[in-house]
Amino acid sequence: MKRRRTVLLALTALLGAALTGLPAGPAVADEVEQLKNGTFDTTTDPWWTTTNVTAALSGGQLCADVPGGTTNRWDAAVGQNDVTLVKGESYKFSFKASGSPEGHVVRAIVGLQVSPYDTYFEVSPQLSVSGDTYSYTFTSPVDTTQGQVALQAGGSADAWRLCMDDVSLLGGVPPEVYHPDTGPRVRVNQVAYLPSGPKNATLVTDAVTKLPWQLRNAGGATVAHGWTVPRGTDVSSGQNVHSIDFGGYHKAGKGYTLVADGETSRPFDIGKGAYERLRLDSVKYYYTQRSGIAIRDDLRPGYGRPAGHVDVAPNQGDSRVPCQPGVCDYTLDVTGGWYDAGDHGKYVVNGGIATWELLSTYERERLARTGESERLGDGTLAIPESGNKVPDILDEARWELDFLLKMQVPDGQPLAGMAHHKIHDAQWTGLPLLPSDDPQKRELHPPSTQATLNLAATAAQAARLYRPYDRAFAAKALSAARKAWSAALAHPAMYASASDATGGGAYDDTNATDEFYWAAAELYLTTGEKQFAEYVLNSPQNTADIFGPNGFDWGRTAAAGRLDLATVPSKLPGRDKIRRSVVKGADRYLATLAAQPYGMPYAPDNNLYDWGSSHQVLNNGVVLATAYDITGASKYRDGAVETMDYILGRNALNISYVTGYGEVNSHNQHSRWYAHELDPNLPNPPSGTLAGGANSSIQDPYAQSKLQGCVGQFCYIDDIQSWSTNETAINWNAALARMSSFVADQG
Repeated sequence: MKRRRTVLLALTALLGAALTGLPAGPAVADEVEQLKNGTFDTTTDPWWTTTNVTAALSGGQLCADVPGGTTNRWDAAVGQNDVTLVKGESYKFSFKASGSPEGHVVRAIVGLQVSPYDTYFEVSPQLSVSGDTYSYTFTSPVDTTQGQVALQAGGSADAWRLCMDDVSLLGGVPPEVYHPDTGPRVRVNQVAYLPSGPKNATLVTDAVTKLPWQLRNAGGATVAHGWTVPRGTDVSSGQNVHSIDFGGYHKAGKGYTLVADGETSRPFDIGKGAYERLRLDSVKYYYTQRSGIAIRDDLRPGYGRPAGHVDVAPNQGDSRVPCQPGVCDYTLDVTGGWYDAGDHGKYVVNGGIATWELLSTYERERLARTGESERLGDGTLAIPESGNKVPDILDEARWELDFLLKMQVPDGQPLAGMAHHKIHDAQWTGLPLLPSDDPQKRELHPPSTQATLNLAATAAQAARLYRPYDRAFAAKALSAARKAWSAALAHPAMYASASDATGGGAYDDTNATDEFYWAAAELYLTTGEKQFAEYVLNSPQNTADIFGPNGFDWGRTAAAGRLDLATVPSKLPGRDKIRRSVVKGADRYLATLAAQPYGMPYAPDNNLYDWGSSHQVLNNGVVLATAYDITGASKYRDGAVETMDYILGRNALNISYVTGYGEVNSHNQHSRWYAHELDPNLPNPPSGTLAGGANSSIQDPYAQSKLQGCVGQFCYIDDIQSWSTNETAINWNAALARMSSFVADQG
């Protein structure tokens, strides 16, 4: 019987692999229970509890009284140690659990019982009073006899009661094959195509010859028709696909659908209105990421919350933050700024590139032939500063700029002028957790060359953009930029440690030549000074091939300098050559887009999608958009516009990666306060929030339990626990803001 069951499961897995692009699971050994006494018939042994939890048998279950007032999930737990795990073996982790009163969240983990307490699988269900049964499969990444199974129940303000039964860790179970619901096989931009822009779709089909297609309006009438173009097997998804081009149709309207091979696409519009909204929503996102200020519910209905990390308990506050032990003997006021991603950390290197891209979005609107800077002007974003006669996007960026300036080492200190790399909690916190409820100690981390140059670049850029509105702030920013530049020259190789990743991301980088180039470029464009021009022209980054498959990012910043040198007016010798290099990079991305059946300018080496691939797709589109601004050639405009199709639904998963946009969209991004999936009293991320997207490395345990062996685009899951594929981040949304603003201009 067991053999027959295994064969049936294997057949099911193979069928699933053919449909989804995910591999079938491997053959497995006999099933073996790894836990002792998971049924709690007569005793709770050998299960342990933390000292603050009282547990006993109750009706054939283990019931634990969990105290209130703890901070982290692991502060109150029930578990079993000395569990054996075998590397590469698949396990079924299952349990019954209930919570009273209803609504509490438990973090169920399989991990290591000793330091560094690695987690190999985790899930955080919300419990009901009546109880539910939960079951998951995962593959162990290690061999160990010191494994641990635990249900972590801390983090609640109030006491509650957890009951559990039938806890099992079964080895030798065939891995559960995850089948994402990809909907209709006709994949379109679910939001909108521009009337005068390109209109392309992708059909997933077994057919190898061309097929007819029809474009239908909201009333169901066929308004255009044609034939598909077979494209063979798409490497990025493993699917057999055809392309559909309906760009000859130009009439604006709502509720269009595309029909081919017996399938009807999800609906979409033809028009520019959605991009005008997205232009604003993608920047409105930053207000609810703000630290150090209460978020007003009248400005963001449903998103109001107390100020985070001010000197109000349980916060320890950001107004007098000490360094990590041994780093410095002073404290800094580093209040304000944006929370970087789904946690409560603030990072200069990621804040820098995000601020640059928002400022460049505005600067491009001022300089480009199709720019409409008034669309991001005063009163457009509904923020507290609206109405102060300063463009709202500059007001929002200044919230981060003020924080970046505070991260500079003060005069009189050994590293004066350098910038601290980051500030975040001393230890990791769990989900969900409002910023105002975070009790962790905050710490400044050592200064780094890269952080210092991020400060120099963005402060120099700010000096030229804020001068018409606040000359004193512009002067302050330029002074800080000069000081940071000099400090970086004096300390050119102070790199953040890759191991400094407790309580926040490391953001490590061992090459600062790109940041030096970027900072010199911004200082030159603002001051016109010879010293910065010479540094730019002598930098190897000025002639390097910097427009690679993965585009630019916080760790690859040379493109930021190159793009601004190409578009911001200056008298730099050789500027025409710089402009040609951008166009050459755009030609490469245009060729990539044409070769991709899903039509994106992104084809990473070995089909290994990078962390945050969604914004890398968009940043490659930024290069195309810049080439259009330089040349006026419509092919670059069309390529940039088409880039948005992948983000908004024309992809293998048939999902829009932007919350609130498209019939099916990402809305469970990893976040401690946009955590509706874990706590119904909290919201989903606001409309206009970009998900990180496919990530072949699937570093988090939840993605690893679902996506082992995934192909390219399929390495994504819209779940709050998948921090490696589904987080939100300030630099990612900046790319969305830049591209949605460009596309809105083309309408």
